[in-house]
Amino acid sequence: MGLLQNVVRGLVRGSDRMAEITSKFGPKSFNKGRGAKKMGYLTANRKFIKVKEMVPQFIVPDLTGFKLRPYVSYKAPPGAEEEMTANKLFSETVAPAIQKDIEEGTFDPKYLEKYGFEPTQEGKLFKLYPKNYIQ
Repeated sequence: MGLLQNVVRGLVRGSDRMAEITSKFGPKSFNKGRGAKKMGYLTANRKFIKVKEMVPQFIVPDLTGFKLRPYVSYKAPPGAEEEMTANKLFSETVAPAIQKDIEEGTFDPKYLEKYGFEPTQEGKLFKLYPKNYIQ
């Protein structure tokens, strides 16, 4: 709308009615909504046609016998789990596999890719050099 149209509209309707209509200012039947996805479309004669493919489907797992509750109170004590460190992560994931291979006699330090180690940092977005480590 142009400036002149807004001024005329303000004079005709009143300055307090220049603001956008919201659910607070409109009639009781007015509900602007919150941007929900439409589940169909309106035809030319204002009839709503529901489209099955546009209806959202919620996939909920079967939780029969599930012991946890969906809400955790703020009064609950903090967890007793320790903070995850690089040493702890290594000892829980890679160390048992290396220990097993050493005991079997199949450990070869030339093929560390088997345990998730990478021989070079080429092609990486963030290269891990000692200067990049958190100190």
